[in-house]
Amino acid sequence: MSSKLLNNGTLHILLAITCGFVLGLVRPELAVSMRPLSDYFIRVVGLLMPFIMFVLVCSGVAGIQRQEKRSRLVGKIVIYFQLMSVISLLLGMATLILFEAGQDVSLPVSQLHHAALDISMASMGATIIGAFHNLVLQVMVVALICGLLIGRSDGVGQRLHHRLEQVRVMLFRVLHVILKFAPLAAFGAMAFTVGKYGMVSVMPLIKFVAVIYLACAVFILVVMAGVARLVGEKLLSIVLYVKEELLLVAFTGSSVAAIPGLVGKLEQLGCDRKLVHLILTTGYTFNLSGSSIYLTTAIMFMANMSGVDLTGLQLASVLLICMLTSLGSTSVAGSAFFTLIATLTVLQAIPLEGVGLLLGVERLMKCRSLTNVLGNCVACIAICRWHGAVDRVVLRQQLAR
Repeated sequence: MSSKLLNNGTLHILLAITCGFVLGLVRPELAVSMRPLSDYFIRVVGLLMPFIMFVLVCSGVAGIQRQEKRSRLVGKIVIYFQLMSVISLLLGMATLILFEAGQDVSLPVSQLHHAALDISMASMGATIIGAFHNLVLQVMVVALICGLLIGRSDGVGQRLHHRLEQVRVMLFRVLHVILKFAPLAAFGAMAFTVGKYGMVSVMPLIKFVAVIYLACAVFILVVMAGVARLVGEKLLSIVLYVKEELLLVAFTGSSVAAIPGLVGKLEQLGCDRKLVHLILTTGYTFNLSGSSIYLTTAIMFMANMSGVDLTGLQLASVLLICMLTSLGSTSVAGSAFFTLIATLTVLQAIPLEGVGLLLGVERLMKCRSLTNVLGNCVACIAICRWHGAVDRVVLRQQLAR
């Protein structure tokens, strides 16, 4: 029991933000000096992001091209995934604008003191990091093109795709190591914020979490329920059918942990085995509605907290860039946070330094993973129905149990 507690990432984050909060109240001068803990974490993640985004997007696009080339099925999958992505991005943005989270307390992040950090980061090659930051959008476009070319090649393309998968596994291991330092970053961000701005700075974070949960609930109850109704099923029946997998995701925080159980249950529903594998594997990269909701909500929240007033044209740019950078999101823990950093880097309109504050509530985003998993279950059933690749009798019998 004690070893499980020691290895519990959620407990580490909660302890870190609690300690940071207390330090900010008791010793505000010392707490303000903790800010580099968060900034170092963000800079290191920013350095890795172009490589991670390239491999994820290139591998994902190549994979879907290789499995079902130029077929109507791929067209249906791509259209469905992109439609869900646009709806979720718009919903996240609209919900945050409606409830104005972050506007009640304006933290002038762009004017924060940088001297100590700049001197320290110089030894780490800040120029190189900045160069990579400015290349994120170009890297994403090149990744899309490379993925399409690899997917259309045979022998050489297959070997390249295999190598990309190996690199992807290696990068995820690196990310796993980096995430071990997330509690320190959360501690630094919380200590600095409370130490400099007081207890009132914590309230916007609570409102931010509430807005995320509300937006995910609306997406599930309106959009997903609507899709389920279009194919003649009830969303509640689907939720009850995969309740064990949803509970697993809620308690572990890992969407990946639910894949084996979901594959088996969707096959038992009468869905075609090959389609289940294709839709779930691609959906865990390209159909992450919960992560998309988080992405635009977090961007708007950071803009409000930083006192940045985005114009209509800038909001349109946010949506378009999010549609591209969200392709590099995965169901791996922390991926949505990394994608947020990449998106803010491309936008260059919202200060990046304050994003470390969101680490304090990162582990509370269970609704994000639950929305991702449930969204892929609904997508699998809907696309199989539209493609005529499901036994409707078995489907009705299983969902009625």
